[in-house]
Amino acid sequence: MGWPEMFVIAVVAMLVFGPDKLPGLAQQAGGFVRTVRKMAENAKAELGAELGGVDLKDLDPREVVRRAFEEEPVDADGPTVTYLENSEEEANDDRPTVTYLDGDAGRETA
Repeated sequence: MGWPEMFVIAVVAMLVFGPDKLPGLAQQAGGFVRTVRKMAENAKAELGAELGGVDLKDLDPREVVRRAFEEEPVDADGPTVTYLENSEEEANDDRPTVTYLDGDAGRETA
């Protein structure tokens, strides 16, 4: 939200509530925001104590995914995907290439 939008909201609030009630409403809104922030901090502190010192940032899904992409790949027993560059002749061929797990590559027949 930019300054023009905030200005429009202030003008509408002035017209709806009047200049006499507006400072009191702003004070109440500020108190409400402070109360909500304090409640959020208390909840965060209690949750941190319940989890035994685990950092809540470690539980952020975006952070977990980012770390997973940054880590080195792990050697696994499962199948692996290898990207191969095709020759020009193969690139012009519309048939899909099938690569088998034993490394044998071939073209599907239509």
